[in-house]
Amino acid sequence: MNEAKATLSNYRQSPRKVRLVADTVRGKSVEEAITTLSFIPKRSALPLQKLLASALANAKDLSMSTEGLVVKEIRVDAGATLYRSQPRSYRGGDSTTRKRTSHISVTLAPPTSPRLRGASKK
Repeated sequence: MNEAKATLSNYRQSPRKVRLVADTVRGKSVEEAITTLSFIPKRSALPLQKLLASALANAKDLSMSTEGLVVKEIRVDAGATLYRSQPRSYRGGDSTTRKRTSHISVTLAPPTSPRLRGASKK
């Protein structure tokens, strides 16, 4: 199976926020996905754009044709959570802040099924 993959580990933004942006490019062609990401005003758009460019470069290294590649899969999983505490005024109490991280993986493939071919026209 001809697929090109790229991963981004320990990205310091919560998976919930990254998934909002990742859902907009799932199933689109790579060129359309990169263009879409350049117009999205979210912090995770630029790292996702770089990740797609990395997956495209990996496809070139694998001697795949980069024409018409589609974002077959984009996964955003939870990474390690950093726990920080902030002192509070009640008897030595504290409030815990959870700083979440994300692991993002992208898979590019040529459009093989009719569902993937039609998804790039949206």
